[in-house]
Amino acid sequence: MAHKLDSLLQPRSIAVVGASAKKLTVGNHTLANLIAGDFPGDIYPVNPHYDNLLELKCYAAVSALPKIPDLVIFCVSDRRIEAAIDDALQFGVRAFSIMSSLVIDDDQKPLLKDRISAKLQAANAITCGANGMGFYNIDHAVWACGFDTRKHAKNGNVCLISHSGAGMCGIVDCDHRLRFNLVVSTGNELSVTMDEYLDYALELPGTKVIGLFIETARNPRSFEKALAKANRKKIPIIAIKVGRSAESAALAVSHSGAIAGDDAAYEALFDRYGVQRVRDMDELATALILHSEWPVIGPGGLVSLHDSGGERQLMMDLADEHGIPMPQISAQTVKTLESILDPELPAVNPLDGWSRGGANADLQMTSCLTALMQDTNAAVAVLMHDRAPDGKIYAEYLQYMRHASQVSGKPVALVAARQGTGDDALVVEATRDGLPVLDGVSNFLAALRTAFGWRDFLDRKKESEIRLDADVVSSWRSALRHGGTLSESISLQLLGDFDIAANTGHDCASLEQTLAAAEKIAYPVALKTAAEGIAHKSDVGGVILNIENATALTSGYDEISREIGPNVTVYPMLANGVEMILGAKQDPQFGPVIVLGFGGIHAEILGDVVFALPPFGPTTARQLLDRLRMRPLLDGVRGKKAAAIDAFCAMAAQFSAMVDALRLEIQEIDINPVIVDERSATAADALIVCQLKR
Repeated sequence: MAHKLDSLLQPRSIAVVGASAKKLTVGNHTLANLIAGDFPGDIYPVNPHYDNLLELKCYAAVSALPKIPDLVIFCVSDRRIEAAIDDALQFGVRAFSIMSSLVIDDDQKPLLKDRISAKLQAANAITCGANGMGFYNIDHAVWACGFDTRKHAKNGNVCLISHSGAGMCGIVDCDHRLRFNLVVSTGNELSVTMDEYLDYALELPGTKVIGLFIETARNPRSFEKALAKANRKKIPIIAIKVGRSAESAALAVSHSGAIAGDDAAYEALFDRYGVQRVRDMDELATALILHSEWPVIGPGGLVSLHDSGGERQLMMDLADEHGIPMPQISAQTVKTLESILDPELPAVNPLDGWSRGGANADLQMTSCLTALMQDTNAAVAVLMHDRAPDGKIYAEYLQYMRHASQVSGKPVALVAARQGTGDDALVVEATRDGLPVLDGVSNFLAALRTAFGWRDFLDRKKESEIRLDADVVSSWRSALRHGGTLSESISLQLLGDFDIAANTGHDCASLEQTLAAAEKIAYPVALKTAAEGIAHKSDVGGVILNIENATALTSGYDEISREIGPNVTVYPMLANGVEMILGAKQDPQFGPVIVLGFGGIHAEILGDVVFALPPFGPTTARQLLDRLRMRPLLDGVRGKKAAAIDAFCAMAAQFSAMVDALRLEIQEIDINPVIVDERSATAADALIVCQLKR
């Protein structure tokens, strides 16, 4: 089936404007790359200063070509590029690749980039770039990049799409273990955005994994659709997301808004669609190798075999740091290993299988690795051996890896504690044979974490949709369209209407009303200011808790009335429990983002929260909750009873459905704290900021 990007990414003819005989220039590299990649169509060098270039006839301008090329690649300076683009557009070309930045000194508005963007848009042209490094559609023999590169074989299974040009070349040109089918430096995306390249990559039959180096999604809705398409095709996506920002937090009113900075939406988006996030280029490359050469891993954790007691301990430490499970091996496996190992070596995971060495050392290691991988608790294995001299590996390692993998049916990797080389022919051969040879324990574990994450994502069960009362939704949509910030009592009323357990207060404007409300509620009570415009009452001394009698209430009311004003709200005191937070903030790209975590007055300082896109169900809420650092507090510590985790998760799910239903009306919402005791979860305080009046 034809794709929108076919003329750009798999053209039948290409013109190179600014082609050159000068070595180390973009014009020379671009032309040489097309030839080196065995491009099967017509290649037209364009430069008025040459008659021939690299044995190809050269033309003075695009308009002088014998036919309209499918693609024009521009390798000229920004002072010359506008005229060259005008010539190509007038000739009928509708696909371009621009590697220059489109910035010139002493330019006048509209600036060059804006002028060219407008022209391309008016002509309905598609463009890779500008300010990028081009692309490689390796399976279609289109090496459309203007920089030095290595040889690329066809029939690859890895796609890389990068907003960073160096982020592309830093991986594609440096490691033969990776087999690429498509690599794109998108640049500043004048007309084609990352989501469109992603959609194209998902249609390539060889694509097994996709890597992204992403700064921002310029077309958020289409990007989300592409991620959903990857889910349907069960193709994992590994992403570096850069450009985390706290700018939006500075404008927030609620705790939730301050916590949920610009990066929170991407964290929630990636979690929704199973995108596995890595920190740097080393982790990205290693993860791409694992996902491209391994199948989806099965249940269980990591087992590892070593020839060093010290490196065995290093693996234990780093696996714990990365959150990689290293399960205990079964009694049967222990028995098997004890019959193999030298007596002084303990039969445990991770396993040091080398003590005395000798003629049977390789057989001993083979037997140990096989026994470990056959254990019912093992999903994957790592053989941790240092490299041979000159960064090589010993063939014997691969022999016992291959045997153990074939017998167990499980994947295994060879990892060196120190950086080796990806250019050793045996390393490349073994990796492409499904036995990845990798460098650095932390890089491996970070990549392995993505493999576990992708496995667990595929195992997620779809949850039933939470149905809300249509009349309640309609009524509150109308009420919230006037904009502004709701009072605490009205905010809590809204939550109650959506079946979210909330503390109910009594608004009062005098001491007499306050005392009467307390008598009706029964002591102890909480007293809070109800003065308008105060988002965080504790910050201004507007909250007094555990008021036991009328005398203390009178004193408290006098203090708040004198310092802030006479309007207050009286609440019943809730039982002691763990203070949690539920919140939401509108992200300009992806809509509302849910905040879930530990709350109280230190919520922003603690920052022990996770993010999700609404709506979601209680099971998803539980999975999110289990990622929190302080999660054990909910199980009860130092004699305290366990908190009602299920009640909080049900509340979080109901809250997410409400936020989704009111996504056009609510800008920020904060339920802080949610008091979770041993029986229930109750919203003790709430702040709702509506979107601007429409």
